[in-house]
Amino acid sequence: MANITAAEVNNLRQITGAGMMDCKKALVEAEGDVEKAIEILRKKGQKVASNRADKDANEGKVIAKVSADNTFGSMIMLNCETDFVANSEAFVTFANSVVDLAIEKRVKSLDELLQQNINDRTVEQAITDLGGKTGEKTTLAHYECLAGERVFAYNHLGNRLATLLALNKSNNEVEVVGRELAMQVAAMAPVAVDETSIPQNIIDKELEIAKDIVRQEGKPEDMVEKIAMGKLNKFFKENTLVNQIFVRDGKKTVAEYLKQTDPTLKVTEFKRLILGE
Repeated sequence: MANITAAEVNNLRQITGAGMMDCKKALVEAEGDVEKAIEILRKKGQKVASNRADKDANEGKVIAKVSADNTFGSMIMLNCETDFVANSEAFVTFANSVVDLAIEKRVKSLDELLQQNINDRTVEQAITDLGGKTGEKTTLAHYECLAGERVFAYNHLGNRLATLLALNKSNNEVEVVGRELAMQVAAMAPVAVDETSIPQNIIDKELEIAKDIVRQEGKPEDMVEKIAMGKLNKFFKENTLVNQIFVRDGKKTVAEYLKQTDPTLKVTEFKRLILGE
């Protein structure tokens, strides 16, 4: 049996919101594997928060910007240890300069960004230098980018959350749509644009969990598949952007909002970063 520590139990509790004893039992059953323990809790119907922002996380800034022609966007998460450093002028200025560099060079990956030159140093070296000045561990934890006909960036107040969103068209008519949907992604945290863009392994896992829950509810075996599919469809509705209720108008979905603006208007892709994830 795996030796489960109190710290590991507390970590799982912060991630899932489940009780301490339930978390300990799940970790024992999963032999210390956190992801397996989360799945075990879900199958047993325990509370598992979809928003994991409350788990232990570093401080820092998340910043998203787009190029002058609005066809390319970059977004970074630069981490440090305290909000005091995160809000300092030096840290914020450096974070913005890294995003600007990524846009200028149209950088495609985190590794590529770390090797770019900034003030006669690589970004990786400059991050180390910044940590030496602040006295705190500083890391470039995440980098995302998007290219499209029209790319939008949204930065939530305080720069702890940001999004990028791309549309398949660029004209005056889509400007408001793009900004509002970039905010929708920030607020509602969809996992994909639509059900066709969700990886099959995630769909299979959700269906398996739904079936287990239905069986635990005592439903007849010949009804399990049908009820589980209903739960899966609910998952699609709640977690795919175009099927979500549009937050600006609770009477329509995002898909209906897009169609109302332009029947051929589509969201091609989006990215979302939140501090601590």
